[in-house]
Amino acid sequence: MTHQLDIQDLHVSYGSIRALRGVTFHIDEGQTVSLIGANGAGKSTTLNAVSGLLKPVGGRIRFRGQDITGWRADRVSALGLVQVPEGRQIIATMTVHENLIIGAHLQRTANTETLLDQIYGRFPRLSERHNQRAGLLSGGEQQMLAVGRALMMQPDLLMLDEPSMGLSPMLVNEVFDLLRDIKGQGISILVVEQNARKALQIADYAYVLERGVIAREGSAAQLREDPHILAAYLG
Repeated sequence: MTHQLDIQDLHVSYGSIRALRGVTFHIDEGQTVSLIGANGAGKSTTLNAVSGLLKPVGGRIRFRGQDITGWRADRVSALGLVQVPEGRQIIATMTVHENLIIGAHLQRTANTETLLDQIYGRFPRLSERHNQRAGLLSGGEQQMLAVGRALMMQPDLLMLDEPSMGLSPMLVNEVFDLLRDIKGQGISILVVEQNARKALQIADYAYVLERGVIAREGSAAQLREDPHILAAYLG
């Protein structure tokens, strides 16, 4: 069976520091997978290696059977493997509309206006603020904009790095409701998240990263009952 995303024995280093030490996992079409772990466990490093922002020193990354190890980020996203980065990284001085247009430059089938209509339909608040500078949006609205910009690229697999970071509990709930909606559209999701409780509520399957290695894995339901996970992440 060919997995949509297949990571085998992935190694990433920062100079002499080994951030990932043989990470192996996979995602199937339409699946939502959560990668949980403490700060410094290697979660963001994993996403950045998959999306082409970091070059692995060992291992293989395959997307739909194609080896994309070491590809540039623009080539990776053009395949439909799109990342929403930690901290959102919207362009604060540009309008909501202009930020979304940036996301359209790699769209593959629909025209830009059609995509914009879809995004504004899904995010009414962005539609209301389309001429507003992105830096003036609330944290939750900025996260919506970052996700909307990624959806403008028509992803087959959407990767999100700490989507709840810095948000109030109410907005965290809103972000995860949004991910459920995206999941319902058949888009595969890989979410890196410190809020393990929320991550395991939305996921079909999950992997636990500890010190650069996969320490545990299983269905989200299984991990929610795992004594180690309960003690370390859900207490």
